Amino acid sequence: MGIGTSLFLVAVGAIMRFAVDVHTEGFNVHTIGVILMLVGAAGVVLSAIFWSSWGGFNRAGDAGTRRGGDTVVVDRETRL
Repeated sequence: MGIGTSLFLVAVGAIMRFAVDVHTEGFNVHTIGVILMLVGAAGVVLSAIFWSSWGGFNRAGDAGTRRGGDTVVVDRETRL
């Protein structure tokens, strides 16, 4: 579930919780709205955590500092 889907669930849950005024037996629309908002919020948090842990593309300034590899710099000797 991505951030877009999670935000959609939060929006649908908020609509069901705050904007819908329906009373039914055996099915509480407001409770379903709260559940959808909680699931959507958890999805946003988990997506943000996994997105930040992913290495992604090489960003400017990160050249040579990728995880898992070592950068070795060898200075040349100068002879006079």
